[in-house]
Amino acid sequence: MSQQRNKIDQSDPFYEKHQKIYSREVHGIFALWRVTGVIILLSVYYGTPWLRWQGHQAILLDLPERKFHIFALTFWPQDFFYFAILLIVAALALFFFTTLAGRLWCGYACPQTVWTEVFLVMERWIEGNRMKQMKLDQSAFNIEKFLKKFSKHFVWIIFSAYTGFTFVGYFTPITGLAEKIIEFSLGPWETFWIVFYSFATYGNAGWLREQVCLHMCPYARFQSAMFDKDTLVIAYDENRGEPRGSRNKNSDLQEKGLGDCINCTLCVQACPTGIDIRDGLQYQCIACAACIDVCNEVMGKMNYKPGLISYTTENASHGKMSHFFRAKTIIYGAILLILLSGLGISLFTRVPLEMDIIRDRNTLYRELPDGLIENVYILKILNMDSVAHEYKLTVSGIKNLKMEMKMKLDHMLVPSGEIIEMPIVLRVSSLGLAKRSNAVEFKLVAKDKPALTVTKEARFLGPIPNH
Repeated sequence: MSQQRNKIDQSDPFYEKHQKIYSREVHGIFALWRVTGVIILLSVYYGTPWLRWQGHQAILLDLPERKFHIFALTFWPQDFFYFAILLIVAALALFFFTTLAGRLWCGYACPQTVWTEVFLVMERWIEGNRMKQMKLDQSAFNIEKFLKKFSKHFVWIIFSAYTGFTFVGYFTPITGLAEKIIEFSLGPWETFWIVFYSFATYGNAGWLREQVCLHMCPYARFQSAMFDKDTLVIAYDENRGEPRGSRNKNSDLQEKGLGDCINCTLCVQACPTGIDIRDGLQYQCIACAACIDVCNEVMGKMNYKPGLISYTTENASHGKMSHFFRAKTIIYGAILLILLSGLGISLFTRVPLEMDIIRDRNTLYRELPDGLIENVYILKILNMDSVAHEYKLTVSGIKNLKMEMKMKLDHMLVPSGEIIEMPIVLRVSSLGLAKRSNAVEFKLVAKDKPALTVTKEARFLGPIPNH
């Protein structure tokens, strides 16, 4: 049995040992866009927690206090449906842009791509270019190799630790978090998440790299369901490039019977996942366009037309017209626009105030000796604003309706994020009731901010009128 297993291990590529990919550094328009995107995204990630807004951290997801500050907006657990809508919007946006432009997210904005790009820069800065890295790894262990490897991993770990610190800074005020680290007074959960996120960054971007894209990320597996013949992909022009072969710059291609591809394999060397784009579209391709940049550079040196490898569509590669407007893009785009519009309107008109009215379940109503009918309610007020407010409560709907409550009607102070409960008693003469169940309207208004107004309807019950 062991001999059979060894035989399988040697012959089946499924058991092949992972080979490190040494990606070549490239320059070009797409590399410039990718680096620009990396700088912008990392600046937003590392810089946002340090921004201040109206006396608090600009973005702070304060779980213990159940407050989620997003610049001028403050959300509470009662606003969780906004988060659900945002997830749906993100999923639809991914479907929409994938249908249009393939895996642009993977190539330019995915956190795995962004942090791997940074780790590659640090690796090249310490160990040198692709050839120097390969030579260093193949060399015998010596003091130079030790210092370079140690320096690389030390820089990676420091960068990863700051990444973990920044991540936790979105959930704990980052200035206070920094003070706790200096004073060695971090709590257990803060310590756990800093270490966990640091380790994840170091492991994924430093060690796993393309393996995350190839084996761990589900997006590569189901992206084909969103692709069609008009989706933008990176493709090699086989009709123009074949047959491949080396040649001099001034060689006659017709005489040699060659295509434009000089078989330099630089496109393979530049690929961060190690594929050969000349073999056709593959799920491992993350659409980073490194192969396009390096190929165009070679074409320029050979005085050939650029675009042997390019962004194109299947229809365009077969000489057919590509269609931007099609069923998928129209449906995804329409749903996305409706959801974004609804979310925007909902946020714009959102009132950070909630009021619940609960009837007394023990007694539907009480008949008092003086001919009055009494209903009792429990009023719950939640102030979801970032500051405390004084509220005034009024009730209407029945003529000569009287209200009694423990607090003064003009002095109901509710702190930020707090819920207050109070019994409300409504009384009215039985002669004023037109029917057994009558609509009454409770209106709550902030004295210092009239825009904070909420209105709720309740039922006032009484005996069947005799008139």
